Amino acid sequence: MSLRRCGPCLVQSAMAGTPAVVMRLVASAFAVAERAGGIARKVMRSGDLGIVEKTGANDLQTLADRLVQKSICASLSQHFPKVTIIGEEDLPAEAVEEELIENGQSEEILQKPCPSEYINIKEEELVVWVDPLDGTKEYTEGLLDHVTVLIGIAYNGKAIAGVINQPFFNYQLGPGTTLGRTLWGMLGLGAFGFELKEVEGGKCIITTTRSHSNKLVADCVQAMEPHDVIKVGGAGNKIIQLVEGKASAYVFASPGCKKWDTCAPEAILHAVGGKLTDMHGRAYKYHADVKHMNSAGVLATLRNHQYYISRVPQSVLDALPSD
Repeated sequence: MSLRRCGPCLVQSAMAGTPAVVMRLVASAFAVAERAGGIARKVMRSGDLGIVEKTGANDLQTLADRLVQKSICASLSQHFPKVTIIGEEDLPAEAVEEELIENGQSEEILQKPCPSEYINIKEEELVVWVDPLDGTKEYTEGLLDHVTVLIGIAYNGKAIAGVINQPFFNYQLGPGTTLGRTLWGMLGLGAFGFELKEVEGGKCIITTTRSHSNKLVADCVQAMEPHDVIKVGGAGNKIIQLVEGKASAYVFASPGCKKWDTCAPEAILHAVGGKLTDMHGRAYKYHADVKHMNSAGVLATLRNHQYYISRVPQSVLDALPSD
């Protein structure tokens, strides 16, 4: 885990003609997420993933993780030096290559009106949570559609905006296909870069972990009485399953997910009326000093959240005390 707290800098106010700080931050996050997707593809093309085990075979880090985090953290801190940036990877402080720095911003986002409650937010009030490569294990196994880059933005402990890049979107279409897409969302504005859909026919389709399952997870999934269960990697990927109508609930009744896994996806899901909580139905907080582990699991839905909360077995609630 890498935490960067930045030194003093003048904050530009949201005057007429100047987008609010938070809009500029989201616009920069979008641009650097696109660059990050390019880095992930370049490392994959090279054939040398630079894999190291962090805590075991299911907890890996690759060259792409390292380069993407350096790119995101250096690019954002260069333009927003008072924002707190927390990245998943514990990396040494070192000079960042110029080719990793992204100075661009999404013009589309800069043209959007800032929700009134966020117009006067100052840089130092924002926290950015970065997962440079969500689904690293799947990245190393060639399950490339599971892989995402996550940049979440929090204010007062609440996830208010998020950017998700899918570096290998459309890769199954074969050679010559343009790869990658970027989704983003903000509370009060909505979400963009995809077509919002709900599961057809009101079916209960659960998406859950493919590599971190246990008895608690399995028991909770079965308690939902699903019509189908989809096991995929990556929290970002699972939230995309929800907003594109492939699943109705994301159920992970176990510790394991961290704040950088859920901040960006939660913001996008909430921007379209969905909900992400722990298994008790309590919201997670994203202040700079919170515990990084989401100890009480993750339950996310596009609709009918309370129904799924009501199906969580008492044994699961007892095993996963809320923070």
